[in-house]
Amino acid sequence: MSGNSGIAYKSFHGATGGSEHFVSVDAPHTLGLEEQVRLVQARYAEAREALGLAPETAMFRRIFLSDAVNQVPMLCETDLVRDAADNPVAVSIVQQQPLPASKIALLAYHVEGPDRPVKQRLSPRHVLVSKNGSRHLWSTRLCEGARDLSTNAAGQTRNIFNDLIGTITAQGGRLADHCVRTWIYMKGVDVFYQDMVDSRRALFDRHGLTRDTFYISSTGIEGACAHPFDVVSMDAYSNLDLAPGQRSFLNDFSRLCPTKDYNVTFERGTRIAYADRAHHFISGTASIDARGEVLHVGNVLRQLDRAVENVDALLRSGNACFDDMQHLIVYLRDPADFHAVEGYLRERYPDLPAVIVQAAVCRPEWLVEIEGMAVTANDEPALPTF
Repeated sequence: MSGNSGIAYKSFHGATGGSEHFVSVDAPHTLGLEEQVRLVQARYAEAREALGLAPETAMFRRIFLSDAVNQVPMLCETDLVRDAADNPVAVSIVQQQPLPASKIALLAYHVEGPDRPVKQRLSPRHVLVSKNGSRHLWSTRLCEGARDLSTNAAGQTRNIFNDLIGTITAQGGRLADHCVRTWIYMKGVDVFYQDMVDSRRALFDRHGLTRDTFYISSTGIEGACAHPFDVVSMDAYSNLDLAPGQRSFLNDFSRLCPTKDYNVTFERGTRIAYADRAHHFISGTASIDARGEVLHVGNVLRQLDRAVENVDALLRSGNACFDDMQHLIVYLRDPADFHAVEGYLRERYPDLPAVIVQAAVCRPEWLVEIEGMAVTANDEPALPTF
């Protein structure tokens, strides 16, 4: 947890592919917006200095805001968002109240090593990072930018996926073969989630992602972009040069049912293996059992316990465990649960970078959902180097 310093970071040092660093930063809720933004910038710089990170090591930043419509214009004038001419960074901005009551929080991902990645901004929404022969596509702030209510959640879902698909295709890839992870944000998730699910399923069917193949790891959660009429927005990560044997999926059907059992289309976790490490992308995970039922209705700490156990089970299916998590995002339906949840995490995982935000999960009975990424050592020299 970030603790009194407001900063937490965790690093993985590989044998051949360099190091990866995950940083979380928060700010006291007692300050105004400008003061919080300046403090987050200063704390982020402090973390980079402590880790010895040059500016070009930044790959991805997610900024969590309490009021995106009003806060984004000012934020876009800061170095948290603005690109340097020779150093594009994929920046996600999502309205999810940082808890307990802050206006901004930050999660950042940096990569350093003997080779300097080549970064290219393909468009305002897509950054391509080329490293050791692999192209990593970070797609952020995908939204329709709607000016009125002429499109609904289903139409917006289709349009933002088509933006992603068009960019992947232009780079010689396919959604089914190369998209690893998506984050889908919805205003009014209790109302619009099913429309998104139905639209995504139809689009996946057209692109070869079916019940008989596999899906993409994902989180579908309450959240918003800075456009008042957008109901759906999305971030995504794709590896455009996956080799045979690099990708596998994380499941433990003794604890969690297949998502297709309740007619949704995402993988619970995806493992991408490299010569010296493996990345484990964990989808949004809640207190669910092997029959797809919600466990511990009304008890947020017991639900969190089960969610952590479920994530650990998923990771163990890929030769990892919860202690290998490099960062955590915790989504709470009720902000009144913050102190109990923060205390749980501080006691059990004091050094894990974590951001806790207010965001309703797709079933009202779920009080908490967690997601994140684990990195473990791997020894398969025939696979690509990260």
